[in-house]
Amino acid sequence: MRVPGARRADLAVDLGTANTVVFRRGDGIVLFEPSVVAIDDQTGRVYAVGDEARRMLGRTPATITASRPLRHGVITDFDTTEQMLRQFIRRAGGGSRAGVIVCTPSGLTQVERNAVVEATHAAGARRAELIDEPMAAAIGAGLPVAEPVGSFVVDVGGGTTEMAVTALGGMAVSGSIQVGGYDLDDAIVRLLQNQFKLLVGQEQAEEVKIEIGSALEGRERAGAGEIAGRDLTTGMLRRIAVHADEVRRALERPLAQIIDAVKDLLERTPPQLASDIATRGVTLVGGGALLPGFDELLGRETGLAVARDPEPLTTVARGAGAALEELDTLRSRRPGRRE
Repeated sequence: MRVPGARRADLAVDLGTANTVVFRRGDGIVLFEPSVVAIDDQTGRVYAVGDEARRMLGRTPATITASRPLRHGVITDFDTTEQMLRQFIRRAGGGSRAGVIVCTPSGLTQVERNAVVEATHAAGARRAELIDEPMAAAIGAGLPVAEPVGSFVVDVGGGTTEMAVTALGGMAVSGSIQVGGYDLDDAIVRLLQNQFKLLVGQEQAEEVKIEIGSALEGRERAGAGEIAGRDLTTGMLRRIAVHADEVRRALERPLAQIIDAVKDLLERTPPQLASDIATRGVTLVGGGALLPGFDELLGRETGLAVARDPEPLTTVARGAGAALEELDTLRSRRPGRRE
């Protein structure tokens, strides 16, 4: 029971390119919504955020603009991000006295990190701290990050893929590439344009990926699916059937980029930690972990055992939530913090 006047509820926010997940101390995950904002261009005010705004993508009237204010984990529209965060923090029950930990890609520059802190303060948080996504992912996956043993986590998000080898409470080596779930969607968009002369949106491509996409032959959920779009030749609407093997071939390049980045990190890992990883394997989290066969493909290409977190979409937020207990420690270690 919380005593009246006691400390406010702290929040952990996984501010992702695709989705924002909020963890509230004592309650767990309390919000999971797309990182999308619809703005009324005439007034400059937020028309909708999250699920409601996502349904408006590509369907808004002239006076409403729906967009994603982050790209590859980086804030591309500060004001819109601030308004989105304000809405999400309010919905999650964090008032003006809330302390907030925000997960960020490990490859962000100090300027980009400062932008996240500023946006979080502007959204109403009393305190704003950052935690690297790979570290939060490792904590959320239950890896022994504080022990003198190497653990390898790979987080395939919407805009970036984050990876790190953790040991003794820190990241011994880490990597970040701007390839993620959206690049898989874009690959399907290009497939439909080039092979079928059909123009579709990214949301439709994502549906195809979920329905029949896979990383390995025989792992897809269905052999074929249907999609409608605009015929680039006639300009008319057309519906076609697309097969799982065609989609799988389209996904090969972005998946290979992710696997190459994992191999590169393994090459940069110190020998003793590499020995630990050879024994313990890799933990796969993030939305990309849900692509059928990707864990098996990653295992084949690296020669390591690959385990997928049971709830990969919320792993990072849960890990940041666990780090809330260390908020004061994080605060004392983070350079350039703001009161």
